[in-house]
Amino acid sequence: MKKMKIVLSFIMLGLLIISCNSDDTKSSYPYAVRLTDAPGPYDEVNVDIQGVEITGEGGETVSLNVKKGIYNLLDFSNGVDTLIATDSLEVSKVEQIRLILGTNNTVVLNNVSYPLSTPSAEQSGLKLQVHQTLQQGILYSVLLDFDANKSIVSTGNGTYKLKPVIRTIETAISGSIKGKITPVGTMAVVQATSATAETYSTNVNENGEFLVMGLPPGTYSITITPVLPLIAATKTDIIVTAGATADIGTIILL
Repeated sequence: MKKMKIVLSFIMLGLLIISCNSDDTKSSYPYAVRLTDAPGPYDEVNVDIQGVEITGEGGETVSLNVKKGIYNLLDFSNGVDTLIATDSLEVSKVEQIRLILGTNNTVVLNNVSYPLSTPSAEQSGLKLQVHQTLQQGILYSVLLDFDANKSIVSTGNGTYKLKPVIRTIETAISGSIKGKITPVGTMAVVQATSATAETYSTNVNENGEFLVMGLPPGTYSITITPVLPLIAATKTDIIVTAGATADIGTIILL
């Protein structure tokens, strides 16, 4: 009986050691979610962010530490962004980011604030596909490029709806193109086209500046299409590399 007790004690001790070692060897991956915006023709676009969740490959759901609040998207354009959520993950593969919105969303146009009706699906969680495989020792930062211009839908009679159009950008594996146009104050659309005919677009801000982000490495052309009577301009053979911004300088529109 005494020998059996000793054997059982060693078994329990072994299980305890295995359990402790298992906990100690769990991998942890620092993860951050940031918010940016493409400029739009509004005074303000205010979105009520209440939650950010990560879904792993096996369906695991992790709620990140979120800076809840109302964010004016137009404060974060042309390279400006803000941290909205962060945490340390124990999943090595991320399939989705789920952005949860509240009901206090508004758009300001000509100094008048209008409520943005938000579909219940967006409030319960806007699902964004990412499909990332994480590695230890690397801080993963995903940028949510919230297109304010495309996300606001006028429904008539002075009412507006928020239908979020968001592109996810993995900053470590993509590059950017920035530049400026003159004359300043000209409204213009900027489109970057890759050698494989993939297109990415943004708008020029009030200072004439633009930044096209989330571009896979490669060779691009940039086309700037201003309002009439100015003529569109194109610049070719722009090389984009991961983690860097190609500055094409000032484009003069005629």
